[in-house]
Amino acid sequence: MRLNHSLISSNFFLLVANQSKIKIVTPSLSLKFVPEELLIYCRGFRLMHFHFSDNGLKTEAFSMTNTMAKNQQLISSVVQQEAMLRSLDKTEIATPMDYPTHMFESAMDWENEIERLGATSWRVTPLNERCDTCTSLSKYFVVPCKLLDNDLKNTFAHFQQRRIPRWSWHHPGGGDLLRSAGFQTNTDPDKEDLRSIRSLLFGNHSQSVIIDTTEDLPSVADIQASFLKLRALCCSDTSTPVSNEKWLSNLEGSHWLDHVRSCLKKASEVSMLLSEGNRSIVLQEPEDRDINCLMTSLVQVLSDPHSRTLSGFQSLVQKEWVSAGHPFMQRINHFKQSDKEESPVFLLFLDCVWQCLQQFPTAFEFTESYLLALHDSTYNLFCSTFTHNCPWDRIRGSQRHSSSQTYTPVNGWRDIVREKIFLNGDYKSVEEVKSAPPTVWEWSLFYRHSRRQQFRNPMYHIRKQAVLNGNGLMHNTDMLGVTDPSNVYLLSKGVLVLQSPFFPRKSVTVSKRGGRRSQSIESLLDEEKQLRSNISSQSSMGDLLLPLCVGPWVRLWKRCYLQCATEVQGVNQHPSVASLAEELKILEERLKNLHVNIQDERQNGSVLTDVNGVTSSSYR
Repeated sequence: MRLNHSLISSNFFLLVANQSKIKIVTPSLSLKFVPEELLIYCRGFRLMHFHFSDNGLKTEAFSMTNTMAKNQQLISSVVQQEAMLRSLDKTEIATPMDYPTHMFESAMDWENEIERLGATSWRVTPLNERCDTCTSLSKYFVVPCKLLDNDLKNTFAHFQQRRIPRWSWHHPGGGDLLRSAGFQTNTDPDKEDLRSIRSLLFGNHSQSVIIDTTEDLPSVADIQASFLKLRALCCSDTSTPVSNEKWLSNLEGSHWLDHVRSCLKKASEVSMLLSEGNRSIVLQEPEDRDINCLMTSLVQVLSDPHSRTLSGFQSLVQKEWVSAGHPFMQRINHFKQSDKEESPVFLLFLDCVWQCLQQFPTAFEFTESYLLALHDSTYNLFCSTFTHNCPWDRIRGSQRHSSSQTYTPVNGWRDIVREKIFLNGDYKSVEEVKSAPPTVWEWSLFYRHSRRQQFRNPMYHIRKQAVLNGNGLMHNTDMLGVTDPSNVYLLSKGVLVLQSPFFPRKSVTVSKRGGRRSQSIESLLDEEKQLRSNISSQSSMGDLLLPLCVGPWVRLWKRCYLQCATEVQGVNQHPSVASLAEELKILEERLKNLHVNIQDERQNGSVLTDVNGVTSSSYR
């Protein structure tokens, strides 16, 4: 693959030149002096230093700095963006994936997921196969078996952006997790439409609980505002000393860790509800493209051991983010077209997963190094995973240079051009296969083998029972005990609210039913003692992770956010758990060899060899 300099230039957000003082270089303000040092703050919290010596490089330094500033402005143009995407679409690289990943762009991938989870009451519908029913949804999704496609067609108009309730995951205890956009309040569904909507919400259950993911969780704007404060704090000038108290106060003022904490807490609530009974849990967000992606993914990480494997986690990202239509192009803002729509929702999800990894280090097959690589790869414009807003955009991008396509879920898009060649009276079919743009999961294209070896956690093992770590919401275990069957309930601040009617219209009020209010965060530590004393009674929860989300348990991801700090960069050089495990294996082999040598030398009475290969006499 030929590197494009403008692609690289898009990856930094701040350019600084240093000559006795620091000066920020922007596309509109060119540099007027020759720099001695160039500092590039990358969007992934990385800092690159370029020191220019006096041996004739100062002229090149001036040219390089101005060129990068101009390219930063050029890359924001629509023309340049289209040129880059066309260049990306024509990239012809195909490598096997290190870990098999379902892309969830084919019906077979969804069928395999249904079979894996034993969700026999659900089916795959091809209703959106042309992406004409809803352009932001995947071509295939899962709905109840009892609901026909003809009845399903009429439900799209009653949900925002036509994103109807869809199945995401099936709990071994019988519950199902769904996701949906908000209701359209300006439509008037008839009885048949209401019956179909009801079937979507209930699935195959007698009870349905709707959880508004905008309640108690940060908005897209909140996430972006906190991220900007966090980035300014972590990428600040280290030459100016700042007291620990002030730095920690600024960190708290960014509210980033508060957002991580609230997401973990809400995901734990949803996971507990799923594990408690046979019901459908519907996560509802107005547009179903941001917080719903985060919550459905995080709930499955906590509840499903498969999602904590390398293959399962990558498939989860494909299912709940890429295929579900998370607007990566807008949220990551690769081309700096709209700062108002920029928000690192996916990076907040990775932070939440990292918090779980710290509290349950043996429950995940992947490591912190893997999460760091995935975090940095979100800014990688050489792969197609995070450069589109929805599957329809991705399909149109692949069709720019082809007229016919077939899809292979593991190896990506393939353009098949068949020519019939008449040879010796017979027709011979010839296939010309062109590779699609690489995905982020083709790690061998971007990382060396030694780095990829650090992706796998040597301490990983599958747990057999629930892992209770202080955030189990025991006060909610009987929350649905007072409810009536065949009703839709809204979970709001720990209280069940009966949706009557379940499809809200203007001027319609809802009535509250008896329920128990959620306890405050401060009381969760007291619950931990109660939970640990009742572990045996909670075996029905299966392999469920319940992370602590109070106090010091939610920490700053230093290896990610403090990469600009010199002292932290030194810490990054320390061996990882994977490399330590490899060294232990080598030492174990050497000890075994030493033991064999000692036994042989005792029998022969001559010379033995120590671990380091140094020979010495066995008799002194």
